[in-house]
Amino acid sequence: MIGIVGAATALFVVHGIEIWAYALLYSGTGALADFGTALYFSTATYTTIGYGDVLLGESWRIVGAIEGANGVILLGWSTAFFVAMVARITIVEREFTERPATPRPGADPYKPQQRAPAGQPSNSAVSNPKGVR
Repeated sequence: MIGIVGAATALFVVHGIEIWAYALLYSGTGALADFGTALYFSTATYTTIGYGDVLLGESWRIVGAIEGANGVILLGWSTAFFVAMVARITIVEREFTERPATPRPGADPYKPQQRAPAGQPSNSAVSNPKGVR
């Protein structure tokens, strides 16, 4: 669970940094009047919401379009990465919880152990049916 929350937080921070970088570009060059407006515009453009209530001048429109394309690509990539990571964590957690507490003698403790189907004896009972030691 910590890995999932950490990854989601990291992705959120990385996208936030990129949004703020575009906002600094817009406000620092004078493309937009102030930083608040630039941050609002950058967030709406990066996430491709694009309300249209704040517009760039003609010479800056291509930069806004590039930011929108960049946002679509990176948000899509992040979604794919996050889904793959959650699936991998789920597999690892399942293997960890299904691993027997004490492995059979000579068994690799890090290799997932196969369990006998419900109602059937385990391998140790099959190989030693009378329980002789």
